[in-house]
Amino acid sequence: MSLRVLDRLEEWLITFLIGAATLVIFVAVLHRYAAGWRIPGVQDWLLGINLGWAQELCIIMFVWMAKFGAAYGVRTGIHVGVDVLINRMSSPLRARFVIFGLLAGATFTGTVAALGGHFVWENGAHYAFLDALGPVPEGMYEGPTTPDLEWPTWIVYSAIPLGSGLMCLRFLQVALSFLRTGELPHHDHGHVDGIGEEAVPVDVNPYEMDDNLHPHDLRHKTLGQGDKP
Repeated sequence: MSLRVLDRLEEWLITFLIGAATLVIFVAVLHRYAAGWRIPGVQDWLLGINLGWAQELCIIMFVWMAKFGAAYGVRTGIHVGVDVLINRMSSPLRARFVIFGLLAGATFTGTVAALGGHFVWENGAHYAFLDALGPVPEGMYEGPTTPDLEWPTWIVYSAIPLGSGLMCLRFLQVALSFLRTGELPHHDHGHVDGIGEEAVPVDVNPYEMDDNLHPHDLRHKTLGQGDKP
């Protein structure tokens, strides 16, 4: 899988999680209010719909969105960082500190991914893996499930090794790109995708009106000989 395909999958996953969580929250809140309306037949039907799992599902989606969004932030350079001191250093010294910071981030996230993967495996993933291949040895722990959705918790916790592993890959990707080009990814927080700013010609006054008429500022108007203050 090329990095470009991975980039698109990452973006589509984050977009889907944000959109789905927003939709689930909207439906759950609307259902809660509508169920309080005393409309014969409709109220009984709404009260019969169980949406108690909506909050748990949104929490799970936000956790996954946060983990993969952190990896996206490393790739695009949108994470907040205090680099005032580093930017005042000379170029060779600054480059060493930047590389050290990126490799430290890769080491930390890689460690979290390894420990998270071990936790997920012991939390029930090993049972699901063996169960998919054949009979499970007797006495093996199946693993807990979530309270409302009753999903295996190892599926929920998989966001930790997967998201942290992707974040580690992004740190290494940025470090390699910095070694090649000497530049870090930068995100313009004032830029909005889809809205382009056209360059204004040098000889054009952007505040000039089409008929060359301007409102008069009486306080700053230059008085002539026949004018009265």
